[in-house]
Amino acid sequence: MELFDLSGKVAVITGSSRGIGLAIAERMVEHGARVVISSRKAGPCDEAAAAINAKYGEGRAIAVPANIASKEDLQRLVDETMAAWGRIDILVCNAASNPYAGPMAGIADEQFDKILQNNVVSNHWLIQMAAPQMLERKDGSIIIVSSIGGLRGNALIGAYNISKAADMQLARNLAVEWGPSNVRVNCIAPGLVQTDFAKYLWENPALLKEVTGPAPLKRIGQPDEIAGAAVYLAAPASSYMTGQTLVVDGGITIPRWSAPPGPDAGPAAGGRGS
Repeated sequence: MELFDLSGKVAVITGSSRGIGLAIAERMVEHGARVVISSRKAGPCDEAAAAINAKYGEGRAIAVPANIASKEDLQRLVDETMAAWGRIDILVCNAASNPYAGPMAGIADEQFDKILQNNVVSNHWLIQMAAPQMLERKDGSIIIVSSIGGLRGNALIGAYNISKAADMQLARNLAVEWGPSNVRVNCIAPGLVQTDFAKYLWENPALLKEVTGPAPLKRIGQPDEIAGAAVYLAAPASSYMTGQTLVVDGGITIPRWSAPPGPDAGPAAGGRGS
């Protein structure tokens, strides 16, 4: 358990009133951390924090609602966490938005601006606000929830993918800057996960089959299957890992090659295409 022990640690997790963020919060509490539940609306944050405290004991979670597009809200998130618990050991930048689906030629400036603001610039803001006390203590883990979209092209969500690729580079840059102070910065790149954010991709059975068919595991992921990666990146188990992107996607980013039927099929036929 020592490798995954988060006892005494404080974790701030954005977008954590539901979905992947909530799963991360619950698993971090299970491993000993105290967590700050944060999303745009106060009601869902309060409900999520209350549920965690009811299950794991009072004082394990607090709610601090914040709109990630507001620099003032993000500063308040950090300030209220510091006032309540005096430290931030783990920061998980999970909240994101995608107001547009379609070819890049059709995206409005306002939509592109919102995607870059919420998915990249807001992460930069919050990280810069939380990092100084980590750097002073020479200890901290920052986790950005990116996406496999940042590793691939896509004709439907290209702007979103651009923002997620930028998150990966943000992690690499900060890892270089802050590694000497033992503050680690990594990304998680989930594949398709069954959350409200990706509902349009999985609520249609035919589309879901088409999307998951190429994946070796042949199914959609669940929020809790991303939470384990976050616990790993926050815990001593990953103490020598920084600047990396941990892909959790059911194998869908693995290149696939199928041997053609006939006498030439077999290992030799796959030499170049595999």
